Amino acid sequence: MVGEFMSTGSSCLQIIDCVTDYDALVNLWNHVNQANFSSVTEFLLLGFSSLGKIQLILFALFLCLYMLILSGNITIVTVIRQDRSLHIPMYFFLGVLSISETCYTLVILPKMLINLLSLLRTISFTNCAIQMFFFLGFAVTNCMLLGVMGYDRYVAICHPLRYPVLMRWQVCGLLAAACAGAGFLFSLVGSLLVFELPFCGPNKINHYFCDISPVIRLACTDTSINELLIFIGGVLALMAPLTFICISYGFIVRTILRIPSAEGKRKAFSNCTSHLTVVIVHYGCASFVYLRPSAKYSSSKDRLVTVTYTVVTPLLNPMVYSFRNKDVQVAIRKVLSRVRFYPKAL
Repeated sequence: MVGEFMSTGSSCLQIIDCVTDYDALVNLWNHVNQANFSSVTEFLLLGFSSLGKIQLILFALFLCLYMLILSGNITIVTVIRQDRSLHIPMYFFLGVLSISETCYTLVILPKMLINLLSLLRTISFTNCAIQMFFFLGFAVTNCMLLGVMGYDRYVAICHPLRYPVLMRWQVCGLLAAACAGAGFLFSLVGSLLVFELPFCGPNKINHYFCDISPVIRLACTDTSINELLIFIGGVLALMAPLTFICISYGFIVRTILRIPSAEGKRKAFSNCTSHLTVVIVHYGCASFVYLRPSAKYSSSKDRLVTVTYTVVTPLLNPMVYSFRNKDVQVAIRKVLSRVRFYPKAL
């Protein structure tokens, strides 16, 4: 089983790499460079520049949070790979989610940290497009993975006898690959809809990274059609998995209420609370920003909410699953004990 877990995990990661392959980036690059009469060659990321010296405090705060995100998600992935008791579909998807969220933060936070200390906050036109592509790709992949994790909990609680068949390793690998494929397909389409527009005037992005709403507002043409298509894509990317999660938990609650013992109900609910906590924060923040027209974009409010799902949510994932999940806590202690006593064994 360990071999299957490792091979499935590695194949899944290879497929994630494939969906972000060179050809897709070349196509995006060509579209960016051929955007109709765009005279803008770089953008200025305003970010938190209006806060003055407070940026130094923000730098220290975000740097600490970034280190916690990296250490937390790397710990989750390492523990899942090292401990055989966690070689089950639930933790396989948690590991893939941790990898995706680590990449997600790598796209945004290093540049944001540099800009907090720099007077030159520019980003080239092409790099802005690439940043948006990867940001949207990993963000939508995370949404899809949360939906698949909800399905995993549904099968485990509502159909426990069929669980080994319905969630065998081949199926898990295909589901994870499908999440990544759908995520980067949405991302490619969304990025092209933004950067095919002409940018010939202002180049100041009132944000700390190249997000859809603040960038598309700088286009010097009518963007209503593009915004409508992006809005429809956002509804599909967010609401489809969220609806699936709600339906899954409807069946889960109905099944749990039929369990006669109070201890059985408590144990069943405890298996779902970590996932539900991450879902509520992730979808709540993302829906606030993306499920509305960009005309209603509010820079100050959106920056605050965006910080929540680009910094807090990736940090929340390992914290929730390590503090609230006894299996992960036990596995972390096992791994730490091995590291601690390994030199003595030598």
